[in-house]
Amino acid sequence: MTVNYSSLRLIWLALIGLAFFVSCSHAPQQVAVSGETMGTTYHIRYVSANPRHDAEKVKERVDGLLAQINSQMSTYDPDSELSTFNAKQTTEPVVISRSLEHVVRRALEIAEETDGLLDVTVGPLVNLWSFGPEQRPEVIPSAAQLAAARDVTGYQHLSVENHQLQKDIAGLYVDLSTIAKGYAVDRVGRLLEQMEIQNYLVEIGGEMLMKGSKPGNQPWRIAIERPDSTQRAAQRIIEPGNNAVATSGDYRNFFEQDGVRYSHIIDPRTGKPIQHNLVSVTVVTESCMDADAYATALTVMGPEDALAFAEAKQLAVMLITRENGEFKEYTSTAFKPFLQ
Repeated sequence: MTVNYSSLRLIWLALIGLAFFVSCSHAPQQVAVSGETMGTTYHIRYVSANPRHDAEKVKERVDGLLAQINSQMSTYDPDSELSTFNAKQTTEPVVISRSLEHVVRRALEIAEETDGLLDVTVGPLVNLWSFGPEQRPEVIPSAAQLAAARDVTGYQHLSVENHQLQKDIAGLYVDLSTIAKGYAVDRVGRLLEQMEIQNYLVEIGGEMLMKGSKPGNQPWRIAIERPDSTQRAAQRIIEPGNNAVATSGDYRNFFEQDGVRYSHIIDPRTGKPIQHNLVSVTVVTESCMDADAYATALTVMGPEDALAFAEAKQLAVMLITRENGEFKEYTSTAFKPFLQ
């Protein structure tokens, strides 16, 4: 038998080239997935070399999960589990899903921890001040309207036990917008890990969770927005590591009337929008649900109390205040390692 060494050499070179092509084509790539949920948008970046992690397949799984969470916790969907509970004019306990139970339970725990400054029952007040799903006209509520709304608010009137949710005021209205997006971010992160995706960044409506790194072992970096309602710019770039980040602020959702600025963030103690000079709070924690909730509660507190709370609880927090027309930063001790 005659062996054609030239042909063998060409075949060998072709196989080497094919191996190189396959190796390169399966190198880790950053993939982007986005969509809409909870009245806002979501964006996901993940790194994978696995063909099973096709963007369309990942998006299908994510959309299914987010649709399920929305069907449980939305106040905009009249048929959601939470809307159904709110519509019941009864004080009888209602059996709820484990997911809704988990979120409400954590909301009530943080309410106790913050002396009620995180209160998921302030929905009637939010609606009264034109910031809820009812989209009321931008008018200042009267004292009588405020009193009537406050009569049907208060997290103390809500309880969860044995997978049942109960209110002791029939007209109590629960709004989880201060914690549900963070919970959804956590759930999407867990879903990606179940799919064996270990390097990712998940963002829903500005709340984020990240793990691992970008291609080239580069860390995830995120921008904390400058709290300026006239333009979008970065105030600070941070590297959160394997953590969640949530920011609460009064600089996007507000209205002005008779020279007074009214924020969408309601102080449960007064029933009115906050009036102090703390305009942005960023919290970094392992759980995005916690970061989301704490960011809201600290915004209500005001700068001095928020910083004291963060130090006492060893929370990683950055506060931005508006002082004499300028922005000023304050950071807790636990936040400093995330600064570049």
